[in-house]
Amino acid sequence: MAESILKCSNVSIVFGGLTAVDDFNMYINEGELIGLIGPNGAGKTTAFNLLTGVYAPTSGTIEFCGENVTGMKPSDITARGMARTFQNIRLFSELSVLDNVKIAFHKHIRYNLLEAALRIGRYMEDEIRTDIEAHKLLKIFGLDDLAGETAKNLPYGAQRRLEIARALATGPKLLLLDEPAAGMNPQETQDLMNLIAWLRKEFKMTILLIEHDMSLVMGICERIYVLEYGKTIAMGGPAEIQKDPHVIRAYLGGDD
Repeated sequence: MAESILKCSNVSIVFGGLTAVDDFNMYINEGELIGLIGPNGAGKTTAFNLLTGVYAPTSGTIEFCGENVTGMKPSDITARGMARTFQNIRLFSELSVLDNVKIAFHKHIRYNLLEAALRIGRYMEDEIRTDIEAHKLLKIFGLDDLAGETAKNLPYGAQRRLEIARALATGPKLLLLDEPAAGMNPQETQDLMNLIAWLRKEFKMTILLIEHDMSLVMGICERIYVLEYGKTIAMGGPAEIQKDPHVIRAYLGGDD
């Protein structure tokens, strides 16, 4: 049996008396590709923020790779191997495409401030290695020819791909993608679906995906969790989820 890389136990968060996520339980096994779906306002992004340390839960525990990371700072969780993208793209918009990715390699840097200032010692070795690795990632995402472009000048779909490339540069064990297909046309969405499936296989990556595009979710996810008003209303394979009356009601309205 595969080992769980992430486990959430009875996780809740309350904002000013409003429970945004209520008694959330989830497990993700190493190598799985899991979906987290639900109507607008269901608490999906809040759940991501809890997992990555943006918010500290009001109650419950979060374990990552067997370690209790509940309430840890985002930087500490990232250092342990969890990376994410955001619903609203967060790039270093004034920097180049290449520099956006190179920044994410910072935890692999060995040189000190003096070596960087004088450009001696390990500085040149690390810079050359980082440059090579960054270009490799950009090539995977079809962005290598745009390495010198300013990030804000990229088309929307390319900015989405750049954000995923930057997340991968941190060397994650678990990758969290928050609506990666948002704003993409059907062909771009299909290409992205193929890319995510390839990344999982090539990098032996574990992935948790929030997405509104049901064709993408149902096409690549093995198991799916469904949230409504912060509560988990269903969990199962794509075929089960599509037939679940609670899920149908949540998306279409009406009685169970």
